[in-house]
Amino acid sequence: MDDMTTALLDRAIYSYADVDRLVGLHTGTARRWLDGYQRSGRYYDPVLRESPTGQEVVTWGEMVEARLLAEFRSKHVPVQRLRPAIVRLRDEFGRYPLAHAQPFLEVDGRELVRAVQEEVGVDRPLQFVVVRNGQTILTEAMQRFNDTARYEGGVVARLSPSPRTPQVSMDPERAFGQPAVRNVRTDALAEAFRAGTSREELADLYDLDPGEVDSAIRFEMIASSENAA
Repeated sequence: MDDMTTALLDRAIYSYADVDRLVGLHTGTARRWLDGYQRSGRYYDPVLRESPTGQEVVTWGEMVEARLLAEFRSKHVPVQRLRPAIVRLRDEFGRYPLAHAQPFLEVDGRELVRAVQEEVGVDRPLQFVVVRNGQTILTEAMQRFNDTARYEGGVVARLSPSPRTPQVSMDPERAFGQPAVRNVRTDALAEAFRAGTSREELADLYDLDPGEVDSAIRFEMIASSENAA
């Protein structure tokens, strides 16, 4: 991996609250996934980090991995059980194994993921790949994530935070990594709409299609409702 790709994944631009809101997690979930937590006298290691950092910032690579992990959060098996697999995949693909293209786009990468799943005993609802008709393919949850990701230089360089609003994307090099349509942040569009500016006026002001404005407003409504749930 080149230095530019590493710098992209290491770019610290989010807070834990950002991740919870943008990925649609209950408040505090991102911190538990990334820095670990204690419950009933027992300490649980981070799922997505090698060890706690104590820092209040989240990198682009960590945001991507949290977005992927969110596809599995509705399952009955806790995502904490994925930690052994992620630890092994980190040895193979680097610090952010779930933000790389190779494990999910290349045949050899998928076979390695399958071998790791078998080695550590990943529960079926949490598996990234499965074998069907003699081929190793992505599971439904993994495919949903992959459909929202855009890879450049072998890593996720752009991401849609919600499959329901594909026109909205997050790019660490634009709009400070916040959700946007083109370069216009969705929260700015939604705030102006709530203040009384019509969708047509917003489309004209920012040189957007009305559908893009609708997508931005819809995403902000989704993010607000999921975070409040």
